[in-house]
Amino acid sequence: MKKIQLKILETSDMHGAIFPLHYGTNQPAAHGLARLSTAIKKIQEENDHLLLIDNGDFLQGTPLASFYFRSLRQDVHPMIKAMNDLPYDAAVLGNHEFNYGLAILNKAATDARFPFLSANIVDKKAGKPYFGRPYIIKHFASGIKAAVLGVTTGYIPNWEKPEHIRGLAFNDAVAAVAEWVPYIKKTERPDIMIVSYHGGFEMDLSSKRQIEAREKGENQAYRICTEVEGIDVLLTGHQHRIAAEFINGVAVVQPGFSGAAIAQVTAEFHVSAGAIKLADLSIGVLEAKEFEADEALLQLVEKEERQTQQWLDEVIGTIEGSMKIEDPFRARLKEHPLIELINRVQMEASQTDISCTSLFYNEAGGLPSQVTMRDIVSNYIYPNSLAVIEITGAEMKEALERSASYFRLLPDQTVGVSPRFSYPKPQHYNYDMWEGIQYTINVHKAPGSRVEQIIYRGKPVQADGLYQVVMNNYRAGGGGDYSMFKGKAIIKEIQTDMAELLADYIRRHGVVKAETNQNWKVVY
Repeated sequence: MKKIQLKILETSDMHGAIFPLHYGTNQPAAHGLARLSTAIKKIQEENDHLLLIDNGDFLQGTPLASFYFRSLRQDVHPMIKAMNDLPYDAAVLGNHEFNYGLAILNKAATDARFPFLSANIVDKKAGKPYFGRPYIIKHFASGIKAAVLGVTTGYIPNWEKPEHIRGLAFNDAVAAVAEWVPYIKKTERPDIMIVSYHGGFEMDLSSKRQIEAREKGENQAYRICTEVEGIDVLLTGHQHRIAAEFINGVAVVQPGFSGAAIAQVTAEFHVSAGAIKLADLSIGVLEAKEFEADEALLQLVEKEERQTQQWLDEVIGTIEGSMKIEDPFRARLKEHPLIELINRVQMEASQTDISCTSLFYNEAGGLPSQVTMRDIVSNYIYPNSLAVIEITGAEMKEALERSASYFRLLPDQTVGVSPRFSYPKPQHYNYDMWEGIQYTINVHKAPGSRVEQIIYRGKPVQADGLYQVVMNNYRAGGGGDYSMFKGKAIIKEIQTDMAELLADYIRRHGVVKAETNQNWKVVY
């Protein structure tokens, strides 16, 4: 009997991270595809049987990626260049692949020397997977045949601009896996069945407690493992977690985000008298900090990186006072000048007098006295445009209550973050702060009844009154479980990215005062 090992390597949620660098500070970082490339190439040298799969969200996320979309769209995306070089066997579509529309995504797919997979993202007219290939089969000289099926969270229409996904249907991921796995096993007869799902877990893996409503359907990895027979390996992502578990006999991995780690599954086959049998699976995660960056890979995209750094170092204006963020939680608990500025820019750009925005993530450092593009894109990290929608006073109250549920009272009567906003994936970007109205959040009250004294133009907001509000396109589409906004008619759209609007505002004013008007407060 002969034993053969197949190594399956997974990256996920790379978000354009190639260089081992924190762009906000230009300091070294223990992440990025260049570090992982060193590990990948070493494993490639040592193994004849290897699959390299990306699990989605690879095109968007770093200033390098932003500069590509801003100025270099005619060229090959830096991530595609790097992934071609390794080379990857396939990449699954993530939700952020659609952030710049189908034309950009189609070009990336054309430039890639590996297929884009997603069985449940379907061309409505053709009735087939958008990029044609829901799965790949990789044949090895030993006779081993591996199947990889790609699926994507079907929740994308709740986040993305309608024009970016026009003509596409996003089917249920569990149903797609249940349809395709039996077909692949019957038609292709693979020796190992791998599903790569850009989505995460709706259950806590240790307690088996439901952590996300089943009907939401954003993360369905647990259901895939427990409801669909015939899967050997499930590659996951989207939640930015690191995980290596066996669920219902299925080997399940997730490698975090921004190239901080790479997941590895080792499949051992026994070959005897021409018969191939999957005998064992082992799982693990390799951390990028254990590897030096692959200089050859960095050289491939050195030109794009150099241009990006020049763009980032451009000084665009001055802040009078302090707009730095020392404590991200305090910046959400008490009005902060950076949030005030973002809302002010949104209102000016849209000519609307009510606005809401969030502080997207806890690494946002605020703006220093001399502001560069680096500072702008390090704080406003998403390619959002703006939309003005009309809502009722009752819907405004409902949205404010959704934000107010961000807080919880701790046993010592201090205030902290609700687990719903921090687990299984940090969702600080789903807590909004509003401008143009006055309101109070009373954390002593139960979630759903915390918002008091909503005032607009000196008068209480009326439940049946109509109010125009500007917000980013993600929120206007109902993203972040703001279902009260979903389906609302767009009264006005501002297509320029918010990072550009912020930069333009600071350039025009030259000097911007760090100030707040204290229109809201949190009582605890």
